[in-house]
Amino acid sequence: MFENLTDKLEKAFHILKGHGRITEVNVADTLKEVRRALLDADVNFKIAKEFTNTVKEKALGQKVLTSLQPGQLLVKIVRDEMAALMGGQASDINLQGAPAVILIAGLQGSGKTTFSAKLASYIKRKKGRNPMLVAADVYRPAAIDQLKVLGQQINVPVFSIPENMNPVEIAQKGIEEAKRLGHNVVIIDTAGRLSIDEQMMREIAEIHKTVKPSETLFVVDAMTGQDAVNTAKAFNDVLDYDGVVLTKLDGDTRGGAALSIRATVNKPIKFVGTGEKVDALDVFHPDRMADRILGMGDVVSLVERAQEQYNEEEARKLNKKIATNKFDFEDFYNQIQQIKKMGNVKDLMGMLPGVNKMIKDFDIDENAFKHVEAIILSMTPQERRNPEILNGSRKKRIALGSGRDITEVNRLIKQFEDMKKIMRMMQSGGPRGLAGMMRGMRS
Repeated sequence: MFENLTDKLEKAFHILKGHGRITEVNVADTLKEVRRALLDADVNFKIAKEFTNTVKEKALGQKVLTSLQPGQLLVKIVRDEMAALMGGQASDINLQGAPAVILIAGLQGSGKTTFSAKLASYIKRKKGRNPMLVAADVYRPAAIDQLKVLGQQINVPVFSIPENMNPVEIAQKGIEEAKRLGHNVVIIDTAGRLSIDEQMMREIAEIHKTVKPSETLFVVDAMTGQDAVNTAKAFNDVLDYDGVVLTKLDGDTRGGAALSIRATVNKPIKFVGTGEKVDALDVFHPDRMADRILGMGDVVSLVERAQEQYNEEEARKLNKKIATNKFDFEDFYNQIQQIKKMGNVKDLMGMLPGVNKMIKDFDIDENAFKHVEAIILSMTPQERRNPEILNGSRKKRIALGSGRDITEVNRLIKQFEDMKKIMRMMQSGGPRGLAGMMRGMRS
């Protein structure tokens, strides 16, 4: 995420490190490179210029030149201004209403349908509400079927009408059905187009006027950069929506959309999608994102993700096993499942301060876990519970059963033993224990 921008900003700040004394000249040179980095990230020129001008004014105003650590102070100013540019603080979703109606809008291919299901899952898990999805996209082939499949995955009902009914009527009837069945949140997935056109705008405006949503969210593909910002402005002129959702942020190495949208439409980024799974949705925190862009990591979000998978009773049992040196391959396998639920492994590693730079040139294969799981599942229950009995003949059988080389089996067993030491040192089955396991997987 934003690797190119992070790399260029680090090079910009390196200018200060290369001088024994900080002057107005090399501060100006640094900010010139910062502006160039923002432009390369597809940030609007006017926004990039205003950003660096603001940073310069604050830097000189805070006497950066006479500071004992001028480089660090300048980085802090850039970080704070970048967070402010993206909105300053997280913005919660409005769920007022009986039921609360959330209208989802955007272009075709932006990920509206997938996001609708992700939002329903989020509201159900995090807010304790009882949502219903309404399939109002009657134009895209299989859009209704896609939403139904996603709804089944998260156990959320989907209202749809087989007939070719007007989307406005579908939205109305969906809300009526939600009231009848006792659902307190209705999420309406509307149709998109390949480009902005008058018919689409009239239709979404009519739905908005009719259902009077408590929240209207505009979904945009972050990878489209400045085009995403232009589309956001066009939609806002018609809908006056409440917030923006950036999808496919995990594949965006530039970051222009995230940095420009708030300044362009003056609407908060509320959510970001970072994967295909229905739980791959995060509340957007501008300050945390600024930290990640500047290579400072995002430990708070990492801990929050880990805590979602944290079970106090299971943690207590695991602590006891670690303390008595009885941590086995079954425990190891269960911990891997917890890590996988937390999200993309490379993205998780990037949340650790300093690690993002170390792994940026490494291709961390998400399928690597499958090889480990295959080896563990090729062990007998007795072998998983008693790793010390794994002799040469057993290892050979496991390698054959998992389709892996014997050297991979030996390597995994060594990693497992090293990890047992790490886990015992940390004495924690919660978030820190998971982080330790992640480090062990990389060794």
